[in-house]
Amino acid sequence: MFTGIITAMGTIDTIVKDGDWQLVIRTPWACDEIDLGASIACSGVCLTVIERGADWFKVAASAETINLTNLSDWQVGTRINLERALAMGDELGGHIVSGHVDGLAELVEVTPENDSHRLTFRAPNTLSAFIAGKGSVTLDGISLTVNAVDGDLFFVNIIEHTWANTTLFGRVAGDKINLEIDMLARYVARLLDHQKAH
Repeated sequence: MFTGIITAMGTIDTIVKDGDWQLVIRTPWACDEIDLGASIACSGVCLTVIERGADWFKVAASAETINLTNLSDWQVGTRINLERALAMGDELGGHIVSGHVDGLAELVEVTPENDSHRLTFRAPNTLSAFIAGKGSVTLDGISLTVNAVDGDLFFVNIIEHTWANTTLFGRVAGDKINLEIDMLARYVARLLDHQKAH
């Protein structure tokens, strides 16, 4: 489990595309302190550490993960958001995030607003009903509050700290962003579907 609070940005160092992809990610963390088998959210995608060194760790990604996320766009040099798994007693500064990407949102527009940026996203039709104004959403691993919703469009405001310390600052209209809907919304929808069926 994660909180959607990004603690570092990493850089893709190598990618081996032979069956499951294997990716080496360089980071400012002391990676030799990370346990093998640990889960790390990489731009919102929960991946397992299979090797590590002083300033890098290696993960593997299955074909399903590659197909469902923007990981297929990653190249050597791509910058990604990183968060280590939540430990008991850690501050829950964002919201509960599983690291299981539901789909890809399209960045439609970036508009500067005072010291912030207003971002407009288009959600896939299958996910738009799960996104609500003042609710939570995870975009490329970042816990964000939805300001407003208009059909399949939703809007978030990014403060300067988040803009400067995540990969959002390099995003442009047309980019596909990993989207995880709020876990609570997922279970409420499932309950309602179950009640309708009975």
